[in-house]
Amino acid sequence: MPSDLPRSIPATPEAVVDPSAVDVIVIGGGHAGVEAAAAAARVGARTVLVTHAFATIGAMSCNPAIGGIGKGTLVREVDALDGLMARAIDRSGIQFRVLNASRGPAVHGPRAQADRRLYAAAMQDLVAGTAGLRVVEGAVDDLIVAEEGTGPRVAGVVLADGRRIRAAAVVLTTGTFLRGMIHIGDQRIPAGRVGEAPAAALGARLEALGLPMGRLKTGTPPRLDGRTIDWAALAEQHGDTPPKPFSVLTDRITVPQIACHITATTPAAHQVIRDHLHESAVYSGRIAGRGPRYCPSIEDKVVRFADRDSHQIFLEPEGLDDHTVYPNGISTSLSAEAQARMLRHIPGLERVSIIRPGYAIEYDFVDPRSLLPTLESRVMPGLYMAGQINGTTGYEEAAAQGVLAGANAALAAGEAGGDRRQGTRLLPDRGRSLTGVMIDDLTTRGADEPYRMFTSRAEYRLLLRADNADLRLTAEAMALGLVGAERRVAHEAKLAALDEARGLARSLTLTPEQARSHGIPANRDGRPRTLHQLLVHAEATRPVMTAIWPELARIRADVYEQIEIEARYDGYLGRQEADVSAWRREGGLAIPDGFDYGRVGGLSAEMQEKLNRSRPATIAAAQAIPGVTPAALSLVIGAIRRGAALAAE
Repeated sequence: MPSDLPRSIPATPEAVVDPSAVDVIVIGGGHAGVEAAAAAARVGARTVLVTHAFATIGAMSCNPAIGGIGKGTLVREVDALDGLMARAIDRSGIQFRVLNASRGPAVHGPRAQADRRLYAAAMQDLVAGTAGLRVVEGAVDDLIVAEEGTGPRVAGVVLADGRRIRAAAVVLTTGTFLRGMIHIGDQRIPAGRVGEAPAAALGARLEALGLPMGRLKTGTPPRLDGRTIDWAALAEQHGDTPPKPFSVLTDRITVPQIACHITATTPAAHQVIRDHLHESAVYSGRIAGRGPRYCPSIEDKVVRFADRDSHQIFLEPEGLDDHTVYPNGISTSLSAEAQARMLRHIPGLERVSIIRPGYAIEYDFVDPRSLLPTLESRVMPGLYMAGQINGTTGYEEAAAQGVLAGANAALAAGEAGGDRRQGTRLLPDRGRSLTGVMIDDLTTRGADEPYRMFTSRAEYRLLLRADNADLRLTAEAMALGLVGAERRVAHEAKLAALDEARGLARSLTLTPEQARSHGIPANRDGRPRTLHQLLVHAEATRPVMTAIWPELARIRADVYEQIEIEARYDGYLGRQEADVSAWRREGGLAIPDGFDYGRVGGLSAEMQEKLNRSRPATIAAAQAIPGVTPAALSLVIGAIRRGAALAAE
């Protein structure tokens, strides 16, 4: 952080920042908040991040890991937009693995286990080094709402101690803090996470402003003392060698790497769970909110999969110098006593000590169907939301939303101040990113359970891979001013290297006989094969091809990986790109703000009600609304085009 911008601003009776010196306020220092604040500052907005304490920025409330199937691609997309998460995990990861590595690149899931303390330190350092970003320590109790010619809009925040800060836009990233309630057996503890007070007043204020609210729940497993685990009885799980970084700006991983271990539940452990189901907050009826279907508690697993004798558990150390272990796979809200009894029936954990019991947490969220694709509220202009407040679960989903909300808030604030980029917004669609898939799903379909990203949600997942996130998104981010100089230089260098490598791949040739002499199958038809054509064969490995053409050794590893993937999926990629183009021709048609569905001739009252409730931004978004028919969409498309034609006359 520049020397004239303090790391945190001490509390004073008056506003801590001159109102004219703030463009964007971000509430919350979690994964969505830090990305939103940093993105807003990168775009050029004078940004304030309000959080309870600077020391909690980057805290990993649940699993100390980043990435996975679908989620790893989101992290690469955050990095492509010059976000922070990938760089933070590269500085703190203690085991890197690519999940699904034996399958095609469309479903590869880069993942890294983190040292919890190193991750928080890395994120705090990245936040502190972001020019134009200030951190205010405090709790937000209220929003400042101003009346303008077009109606009310959010214009700032009021802190619990009475401080007021005004800004053109506010980004809300409250995680599980909105009227959060922790459940451990029959214990109910008001909290946003262990040891931190919930945002009760702010939750009530949002409801009073008319935002559509609901309740969701998530959970976490007990934390175990690694010194009391019988490691010798367990199977080891090693990471990749060498570890592959998340960020294109990271040359190599220098953090020491460790092994994780695997165990599993047993029938005896399941019996303990069944005996204590009445203590579970969910099964006792004390929690009304729905939990994540794809990350269920151990109670859910035992009930829903009653025929299974065991469920796998990954024992993941929380740091290089920390004896705390995270047992991934046994999230629970049973009483502390029942948790201890269950653990004693799990191999390797017979004498384990619990450092902190697992718990469920129930919290408020805002129905994301009330948001524009920019993540600005339809109900309250000037208010943007990102992360679990929008019904998602996971650090990666939160971070991707944070970048989007922060950038769009900053662009809107700049527009209000006469910025030259008027009308520009960051709006990645379903055909360009998993982030776009997520935003489209949330804003059109909502979240009746915590939303988690999977590659299966994407229609064009062969194009939306983890390896090409920068090629898909960085140029757009550069045009919006969202990318710093270091990434701009790195991206331009990669594009130049990729152009050169593609040229080589299409100019170097072998005859069928030459190819076969190197163990590469080729029909004896007399036609030369280019390197691009030969790479489709599994036998055409890089060592084999480099032995033929030594100049290939000069190609960067990430660039060579790109030309291999492009060669092996050439036909499929072409067809999918054609599908995206066709989808954009119709699905990408924008529906004007305030479009009057009542004036569309032949559109039924039912269709009008569905479309008015969701207010989709595009035809593709309208198509995703359950119950909206193709006939209704045809009527809407016709009305939009007639309107555009009339406007052009």
